[in-house]
Amino acid sequence: MSGQGEVVHIGGYTAQSGGRGSGIVAARRDPGTGALTPLGTVAVTPSPSFLARHPTRPVLYAVNELTDGEISAWRVGADGALDPLGSWSTGGAEPCHLAVRPGGDHLLAANYGSGSIAVFPLDPQGVPGERTDLVVHEGHGPDPERQDSAHAHMVSPGTGRGPILAVDLGTDSVYRYDLDDASGRLVPRAPRIRTTPGSGPRHLARHPDGQRCYLVGELDASVTAYEVTDDGALHQRGRVEASERSGHVQPSEVTVAPDGRFLYVANRGVGTVAVFALAGELPELVTEVDTGGEWPRHFALVGEHLYVADERADMVRVFRRDADTGVPEAVGEPVPVPSPTCVLP
Repeated sequence: MSGQGEVVHIGGYTAQSGGRGSGIVAARRDPGTGALTPLGTVAVTPSPSFLARHPTRPVLYAVNELTDGEISAWRVGADGALDPLGSWSTGGAEPCHLAVRPGGDHLLAANYGSGSIAVFPLDPQGVPGERTDLVVHEGHGPDPERQDSAHAHMVSPGTGRGPILAVDLGTDSVYRYDLDDASGRLVPRAPRIRTTPGSGPRHLARHPDGQRCYLVGELDASVTAYEVTDDGALHQRGRVEASERSGHVQPSEVTVAPDGRFLYVANRGVGTVAVFALAGELPELVTEVDTGGEWPRHFALVGEHLYVADERADMVRVFRRDADTGVPEAVGEPVPVPSPTCVLP
């Protein structure tokens, strides 16, 4: 990385998924102002809709959200350049999320279309090997359009000895797994957590204290607060609305600030980021900030800045976050990026 700032990578949809992007875009970030300067497409690859980094190696991973799903990997060079390491089948359809275990030994991917979780071993350099497991979820939910079958939407490895959490929108469930390091296979930990029927759980955010997590329901526009026990069980504390705006609300990303004081939820349809205080038993809405677009698909907190990817407005919007109030305020002009779906600092 050059001394002129940090490099951010941005994933998005390409023509294969009806998008306007061409692959992964790099942008230089000014840590002082938060400004992003696009550096162009650094990897031409189909619909890299979600990105992740290796914790210790300069390797970047993407899902390729296609009917025959794949993950791809690149070695990251100067100024965010990407050198391809290869692509591997996820064994499922439309993978939409992936994550690397904190130890850097395995990569997990969620196949949305076929409701399954794929596991890949990573060698000491962070290069994936052949898939070691594919666990297929079974079932459906009450929404006939969106919950006709299982739809895995996120996999959250967590830290320490706790189980891997897999969020499934189609079955209104959070599944818990342990990973057998030797075989690279997932061992289900019963029972699975069942959410409110029809909520369509999408993403969850863990609190830095390790004792709380927050789950957004894409279909019922909810945020559910859970207590996390030492053995990784989730106990529901209660639910709040993801947005106070009227109209169709479809929450997407959710994140807890590093200091643990605020929760952020992006709401598609109404084009907002909702800010919740976490001092009490349940999240308490502080304010809802307009993003300038209607479809904030993903966002990333980096230092005192918030970067919101609006998939349909073809832009990334930069906000400065007030550390005391937690409230973000837009700065500068939107950064043009075609069909962005993921911002990776």
